[in-house]
Amino acid sequence: MRIDVVTLFPEMFRGFLDGSLLGAAQKSGLLDIRLKNIRDFATGTHRQVDDRPYGGGPGMLLMPGPVVDCVESLCTESDPAETNDLSSSIAMLTPSGRPLTQQVVEELAERRRLILLCGRYEGFDQRICDTLKPDLISVGNYVLSGGEVAAMVIIDAVARLIPGVLGDSRSAVDDSFSGTERLIEGPQYTRPREYRGLRVPDVLLTGDHQRIADWRKAQATHATHGQTNNHTEK
Repeated sequence: MRIDVVTLFPEMFRGFLDGSLLGAAQKSGLLDIRLKNIRDFATGTHRQVDDRPYGGGPGMLLMPGPVVDCVESLCTESDPAETNDLSSSIAMLTPSGRPLTQQVVEELAERRRLILLCGRYEGFDQRICDTLKPDLISVGNYVLSGGEVAAMVIIDAVARLIPGVLGDSRSAVDDSFSGTERLIEGPQYTRPREYRGLRVPDVLLTGDHQRIADWRKAQATHATHGQTNNHTEK
């Protein structure tokens, strides 16, 4: 799977992409993650990418030209296995987007290509959205300084679902919010058997796999949070 990140701050991703599972997944060819700097597509002496909003108001907005040109340049890099129309692969991180749930992550992981647009300042000029028609996604009911951290959340969540990225394929299947029932995992234990007077439940020591499975299911709870409309980065 190829993931392109459109951002003004590509340096924020260096350590994140090089470490742990993501670094190994890229080295093995399971993931191809590329960073694209919006400022490379700015024009003029000062390579301006933002300006004051019409009608007044605080802050600055990302101008449509550099962002659209950047994304359109990525769309010309599609390989023959991809469709000619990559609009369905573009995701904009924005407060007005649909909430990021595990179901949405699973949907994104099915795509061969993903282009993530990271906002900054007071957000995007509306004509960027009108032109590119991206999938609008919000990662939560809170405000971030930009879309970079939100993009990292999506990359990490999606990467876990790519076959071969996790050492044990069952890990993603058994995760919270996964499966048909969308349950949240219950408590889990490791050594020692007793810690400060707190003991591991006896059922986990029986070796009876069916009893253990039944106990774990009984401890799990149904996912109820993350179902409301979310607010995220500017």
